[in-house]
Amino acid sequence: MIYLQLFWSFLQVGMFSFGGGYAALPLIESIVVKQHGWLSVNEFTDLITISQMTPGPISVNSATFIGLSVGGFWGAIFATLGNIAPSIVLVTLISWLYMKYNSLDTLQTVLRALRPAVIAMIATAGVTLIIAAFWGERAIGFSNINRVAVVLFGLAMFFLLKYNTNPILVMVLAGVANVLWAVLSGTVQL
Repeated sequence: MIYLQLFWSFLQVGMFSFGGGYAALPLIESIVVKQHGWLSVNEFTDLITISQMTPGPISVNSATFIGLSVGGFWGAIFATLGNIAPSIVLVTLISWLYMKYNSLDTLQTVLRALRPAVIAMIATAGVTLIIAAFWGERAIGFSNINRVAVVLFGLAMFFLLKYNTNPILVMVLAGVANVLWAVLSGTVQL
């Protein structure tokens, strides 16, 4: 019975948590803490922390963790499947519709019209990340810029574009270089 409760509870989370993982947290809390009492408020806070530290969507990580806590291995399986089932169905349906109607001129016109908006959203996210990396909480201005971040960004772009270097290797090397700089400049003590 607990497996069905876990599946049904997280199926609801998967169906109604539009807006991403953080939008799902109040719904998860309502179901897990208030409705079923599977976790206390403190345990739910710990759950959010653990879900943040592990790779993957917070909603799926939460489902797996709660399922494991409440129903063991099979509880984790049922909760996770309940959480991802709506997405699987929706993506499958959209893919099928796309494959069936991708040659229609109307669909191609709609997709061409959406491309600039998608590019704008990606560019906005990129600019936001650059501002956060170069200035952080400081006011934007040349005197406040994080010069180390700018140099690492430039080197990363150079290696990615010029030599087609593996992005993971570039990220690791940038992290190592930043730590070395912090140690050598005395900002961080080992």
